[in-house]
Parts: sequence; C-alpha cells; structure tokens
Amino acid sequence: MKLTYFVKDLPLKHTFTIAHQSRDVQDTVIVKLEDGKFFGLGETTTNPFYGMTAENITERLEASRDLVENGAWQSPEQLWEMGKNIFESNPFAQCALDMAAWDIFTKKRGKKLYEYLRLDPSNIPVTNYTIGIDTVEKMVAKMKEVDWPLYKIKLGTDHDLEIIRELRKHTDAVFRIDANCAWTAEQAIRNSEELAKLGVEFMEQPLGKDDLAGMKEVYRYSKLPVMADESCIVESDVAKCQGLFHGINIKLVKAGGITPALRMIHHAKSLGMKTMVGCMTESSVGISAIAHIAPLLDYVDMDGAMLLAKDIAAGVSISPEKVTFPDRDGIGAVLLF
Repeated sequence: MKLTYFVKDLPLKHTFTIAHQSRDVQDTVIVKLEDGKFFGLGETTTNPFYGMTAENITERLEASRDLVENGAWQSPEQLWEMGKNIFESNPFAQCALDMAAWDIFTKKRGKKLYEYLRLDPSNIPVTNYTIGIDTVEKMVAKMKEVDWPLYKIKLGTDHDLEIIRELRKHTDAVFRIDANCAWTAEQAIRNSEELAKLGVEFMEQPLGKDDLAGMKEVYRYSKLPVMADESCIVESDVAKCQGLFHGINIKLVKAGGITPALRMIHHAKSLGMKTMVGCMTESSVGISAIAHIAPLLDYVDMDGAMLLAKDIAAGVSISPEKVTFPDRDGIGAVLLF
C-alpha cells in the first residue's frame, strides 16, 4: 500500500462568513492510497478555529506512513483503531485517511460504499444550501443565484431577526439557522418564537459548547428543535447531548472519519435523537463520501462543493430532486488535477 497526500486551495464563489471567521479560499488536504491495482481518495479541510492546519495534518499523515504502508490492517475500522494514538490530537488527518481506506476497501470488493453498507441511495434527504453572513442585499443575491428549496442561514450578528425577516420576503424555501455559538440562552429562546413563525425548521448550535445550563433552558423552552454541532465533535459527545439537543450534526473531519461517524449516527438514533451530517466546504471527494452515508440521516448539509468557484474533483451530482452517483465503485470520486 502506498500513501500520498496533496495540499490544495479551494477558491470559493463568495467570501464565506460565519460568527467567528471569514474566508475566500479553503485549504484542503487530499489523501490517496494505492495498492498497484486500486486507489482510494480521502479529504479533510483545514480549520483555524480548531487549530487544524495543512502543516499539522500532513505531519500526522506522515507519522502514520509505516502503519498504513506496512501495517497488517484488513479493514477501515481496523486501520482507524490501530491509528488512534497517532491521530489522537488530529482527527482531521484521521478523517482523510479513513475516507481513503473506505474508498479502496469497497473498490476491492466491487461495490459502491452505499452498497457495501446496504443503504438505499434513493432515500437521501435534500441538502441545504448555505448562505453565509453578509449584507442582506448580498444574501438575497446568493439565494437568487442558487434557487434551492432549503437554505441554511448563518447568523451571529446584532440584527439576526431582521436578516431572516428580510430573506423571507424573497423566498418560500425552508430555512435552517446556524448561530455558531453566538447567542445566549435568553436570546435563543426569545429568537425561536419569531423564527418559528418565519418558516425556520431548526436552530443549530445557538450557544457555546460549554454552556450546558443554558442549553437545558433552550431545550426546554425553545419553540424550535435544536441541533448540536460544536457540542458534538467526537463519539463520547453523543450521550452528553441527550436532553440538551433534539439532534446532532456530525462533521466527518471533526469526528475522525466515516468509521466513527457511523457509530455516532447509530448511537444518536438509539437515544431518540435526530441525525445530520454536515460538511466543512470540502471538494467533491469529501462531499461524495457524505452522500454515501446520507440514507442513514434525517438531515444533511453537503453543499460544500456547490460553494466552490472551482472543484478539484468529480463525484456525486446534487440537485433538489436527487443525488446522482457516478458509475464508479467506492465513493466514486476522481481527481481533476
């Protein structure tokens, strides 16, 4: 087995702003595994908020080289377990490797990933399309640019309700809102009352991840369901979210890949919580991987490649009506460079 990796820039169509950062370009790291006959691709984007850089991601991947190339692993799950110590401080790097392992593993078996997992690709929820924080005029323009039935609206400003009121004038689409930890419990409860009237489906991570007392109040009094994001990063967080959130939004890169994400989904379902997988502005490599496990989910946020000015890969094609998978095994992604 041969391990290689590449650092690439993903230019965005528009400046993407959330409550704690803005960016025009997203750095990403692509992992490739090859055994002489088959190849597997994986991806993780960088993220300054979590301290994940191209440098420390590739450093951890290099540290795993002997395990990957000479280790006696037979499955992605086994590789993930064997690499836990190496990737303990860097789940983003482990995600890219785990994704590539699933890709080559299923290709060797002549199956698409969803086929191996025995999932129905016709049973995939519609992805939302994300509108970052901007002037109201530019947010409206972004909606008109991509006419979609479901938008995730990033909030965390001093005039959040005004934004939603104005956007509602221009579309009948369902809204989801994501405050990225920017609100207090009082604000979240108060805002939920009007947001519910404005066609908002749920609120994602309104409070800081450590504000457990506040989340108990929001969970109890909110007029809208509340989804965890920053409060649910790794497997041990799932149980902690019960009674604080109605559901969880899992990010493959933060969780450490497909392997732990599958366990998190099943755990959350067993606790009666809704499940969602979100993206971190990946190319079609990472988005294609999400699409394969999407039949397990209640909600999905896999619009990352749609936000790019130029993709570096080809994979699944997403429309409001359906997700079209390429006629290729594994996750089905191929690089365009």
